[in-house]
Amino acid sequence: MSIITTQDGTQTYYKDWGTGQPVVFSHGWPLNADAWDEQLVFLADHGYRAIAHDRRGHGRSSQPWNGNEMDTYADDLATLIQTLDLKDVVLVGHSTGGGEVARYIGRHGTNRVAKAVLVSAVPPLMLKTEGNPGGLPLEVFDNIRAGVASDRSQFYKDLSESFYGANRPTNKVSPGVREQFWLWSMQVGLKGAIDCIKAFSETDFTEDLKKFDVPTLIIHGDDDQIVPLANSSLLSAQIVKDSILKVYPGADHGLFSTHRDKFNSDLLAFLQS
Repeated sequence: MSIITTQDGTQTYYKDWGTGQPVVFSHGWPLNADAWDEQLVFLADHGYRAIAHDRRGHGRSSQPWNGNEMDTYADDLATLIQTLDLKDVVLVGHSTGGGEVARYIGRHGTNRVAKAVLVSAVPPLMLKTEGNPGGLPLEVFDNIRAGVASDRSQFYKDLSESFYGANRPTNKVSPGVREQFWLWSMQVGLKGAIDCIKAFSETDFTEDLKKFDVPTLIIHGDDDQIVPLANSSLLSAQIVKDSILKVYPGADHGLFSTHRDKFNSDLLAFLQS
C-alpha cells in the first residue's frame, strides 16, 4: 500500500493514479478515499494525476487516539502534498473534506495550490450559534454521536438514505450504492468517527475562507439533507472572492455519485478553464 507517515507517527494511506497536474481529493465523513474512485479514474483518463487519501481514523489509515480535529487533518493533508512534492495542485473536498481543504488553505496558504473545489461542504460553520443563527442545533450532532456510539452499523445504514436522497420519490440510487456507503463507513474507527463529528460541526472556517486567493468552484445540491445549502455553500460563495457557485436542482449530499456525469463534467471544465 502507498503510505506516508505524519509527524506524530500516524500512517496515512493514499492512492495516486495517472500523470499530469495533480488533483487531490479529501473525502467526507465517515467515508474514505474509495468514495472518489469514479472521479479518480475519470480524471486520470483525462490527463490528470488524481490522488485521494484516507483521513486519519478512516479507511486504511492509522486510528490514533489524538489528532481527530481540523487543524491536524489539514496538517496531514499538507504532509501528503509536501511528501509527494506536489505543485500547482487542485484541491477538491466533499463535506468534511471541504472543511479540511479550507483549513489547509487557512494554515498553509496557496503556494502549492492552483485551484480549489468545495462540494456539499461544511464551511463556513454548521453549528447554530449566536453569530450563526441559521446553523443546526447542537442536539442534531449529539444525536449523531449517540447513534454512532450505540449501534453504528445500523446508524450508517439509515444515514445512507438521506445522504443519497433515497427517501425522495424521484431518486434512483441503487441498493448497492447504499451498501457501499455502509461498507466504507464501517472502516472508520469509533474514536475517530465520534471526534470527527465535533470537528465538522463545530469548526468555524470563516477566516479560512477569507484566505482563498485561487479560483474556487463551489458545488452543492439544493436538496442536501445532511449539509443544508442555505447555511453552507451560499454563505461560502459570499466569502470566497470571485468564486463560482453551481447549485444542482434536486441534488442530494452525495451528488458526486448520484449526479456523477454532471459533476465530472463540471469538474473537468473547471480544471481546464
